[in-house]
Amino acid sequence: MAKYRNGLPQLKGGTFITDGGMETTMIFQEGIELPHFAAFILLSSEDGRQRMRNYYRRYLDIARRHGTGFVLDTATWRANPDWGQKLGYTSEALKAVNEEAVDLLVGLRSAYERPEQPIVISGAIGPRGDGYKAGFMDAVEAEDYHAFQIGTFAGTEADMVSAFTLTNIDEAIGVARAAQLLGMPSAISFTLETDGRLVTGRSIQDAIETTDAATGGAPAYYMINCAHPTHFETALDPGSAWVKRISGIRANASTMSHEQLDNSETLDAGDPEDLGRRYRKLIDRMPAVRVLGGCCGTDHRHVAAICEACLPQAA
Repeated sequence: MAKYRNGLPQLKGGTFITDGGMETTMIFQEGIELPHFAAFILLSSEDGRQRMRNYYRRYLDIARRHGTGFVLDTATWRANPDWGQKLGYTSEALKAVNEEAVDLLVGLRSAYERPEQPIVISGAIGPRGDGYKAGFMDAVEAEDYHAFQIGTFAGTEADMVSAFTLTNIDEAIGVARAAQLLGMPSAISFTLETDGRLVTGRSIQDAIETTDAATGGAPAYYMINCAHPTHFETALDPGSAWVKRISGIRANASTMSHEQLDNSETLDAGDPEDLGRRYRKLIDRMPAVRVLGGCCGTDHRHVAAICEACLPQAA
């Protein structure tokens, strides 16, 4: 039975951290080949599962040191039907790997959770297409498409689902509707270009307000991921109601554009301390932001620097 599905603790106050760029860490730092950026394939072997546990533990140790809660996201950003088919997974195998991803996190939660440091398990969902390009579904298609993965998570101990790197508002609406129908709290995370807008040209304000209007405010909260703070900080009006719906930031380490990152053969890890300072400025302006983590190019060093900057009172 899901522990927090009926009351997400990150909505009740306090700071929660999460991990960094799993896929970029595995590929560029650990030398693991991940076809189509699919980290979930590591679940197919005990060696892969152990690598994943070791990856998460670095972040869980940081949370323990700083006294924060944690949002544990499954390694399933690519574990949806289209990407699964490209990787040779049947529907049955894809369902099983999403379930296995949750089971791995249940074991980690049992080892790390403390009463004052809750650990939320979130089923990670990625876009049907490329996370750097515009989506191609309307809201009805998106609801039907993502219901498979969300429905699988609903049958596990996952407390919620988080949809990352969304570029299309209709896809966000579909995810939120499917999650609501299946009884799963959802977080919707948009990725932005260097101008602070979605790749479609629409603003983050438009994305949040349109999704909320079309779903009756179904998402538990919104996030921004896979963009450097310099890309979006000027697009945020802290006094506006829509900004208060943003409760999480998972920024990139690099200031490069998505096109530049896509064409880069090396990892740009940026400056962890500078990233931490930028997070500090963001949460000073946006007190509703409680979930702090990283995306492409970030690792445990960046999340540690974010904690040092944003939680100076921590031991």
